[in-house]
Amino acid sequence: MEIKELTRAEEQIMQVLWQLKRGFVKDVIDALPEPKPAYNTVSTFIRILETKGFVDHAAFGKSYEYFPIISKEQYQGYATDKLLHGYFDNSVKRMFSFFVKKEKIDLKEADEIMRLIEKLKEK
Repeated sequence: MEIKELTRAEEQIMQVLWQLKRGFVKDVIDALPEPKPAYNTVSTFIRILETKGFVDHAAFGKSYEYFPIISKEQYQGYATDKLLHGYFDNSVKRMFSFFVKKEKIDLKEADEIMRLIEKLKEK
């Protein structure tokens, strides 16, 4: 199954659904920051997410409870691959260097990354 790119608003709603695991439109709205969007706005975005294959629903009378069918980890993989291929010529080294130069990685995180690399070398 091909994962499609999300808009910023769609991703914000998916973040809430990933956190909630399941929820009605009202639950999603309650979890969003102020100012709260209109019910119809959130409902429309959830239907778009359903069309894109990110969300499904269970019907309870006229109400629908929505739940993610693409995990956060699956989307993280897609987004990371897109970033790596699109901006760093598929080079993890270039991407890592970029984050170091922009001071997005502190010494503790760099140390943890080095430990992960050492574990990979042991295999």
